[in-house]
Amino acid sequence: MPKRLSKSEAVVLPDPVAIALAEDIGSGDLTSEYFVADGTAKARIFAKEPAVVAGVEVALEVFRQVDPQLQVRPVVESGARVAKGGSILEIEGSVRSILTGERVALNFLQRLSGVATLTRRFVEGAGKHKARILDTRKTTPGLRRMEKAAVLAGGGVNHRFGLFDMVMVKDNHLLAAGQTAQLQEAISGFRALHPGVRVELEADTLQQVREFLNLEGVDVILLDNMTTGEMREAVSLGAGRVQFEASGGVTLENVGAIASTGVDFISIGALTHSARAMDFSLELLP
Repeated sequence: MPKRLSKSEAVVLPDPVAIALAEDIGSGDLTSEYFVADGTAKARIFAKEPAVVAGVEVALEVFRQVDPQLQVRPVVESGARVAKGGSILEIEGSVRSILTGERVALNFLQRLSGVATLTRRFVEGAGKHKARILDTRKTTPGLRRMEKAAVLAGGGVNHRFGLFDMVMVKDNHLLAAGQTAQLQEAISGFRALHPGVRVELEADTLQQVREFLNLEGVDVILLDNMTTGEMREAVSLGAGRVQFEASGGVTLENVGAIASTGVDFISIGALTHSARAMDFSLELLP
């Protein structure tokens, strides 16, 4: 049986900034070393399109690891909107160090700001309904913590971080679990050992929703790929007893209609697996 990691154990991961720099610089930045005069300069990273910024702290860490003597000043914080042409970071110090850290800092900023920007669009698309926009575990390997922070910057809410901090019984788990009585036994056994951990079950049909509402110890029912009519009926069946999460086929065009059904959460894998990197650039200043 696999060892279950504690929350503290599970999030001790290698430093993605150090990995990215090692990947890019290798044994040295040949261009800056041989073709850039040794001296100091000022530079800025700016947006070439409107965006919600995320990853500012990551970019700061990139330049810190490249050269601790660089002076890097955030112009905006993660979560802020920036207009086309707006500055995000200002950097001063060794021109070689600035150019060595440029691409890795931009890669993180562009990727994470893309996640934040897309999240903000979904949050705004959901309107004034109570539904909150959730991320998923469909993240870039090794960048989950950063991408989930970017979802928060965009106004979304983090779902479970990993397999260790929440129970989520999906269709394949249900096939392996057996009958409803066995599922109740498993939930009760888990609750006895982990009373503070949330339990969520995935339902594909309204019949499953009815069955799950008869179980004790369920916090959330995931409504998978249901119509808005089915979602409304499910919410009506379980109002005040459990929370409901909608998932599957969520787009910017239909997120408002889904939110209007009364669900508590709408989870969207595209926030992290399909967000377009924003167009940012670094320029040396006169």
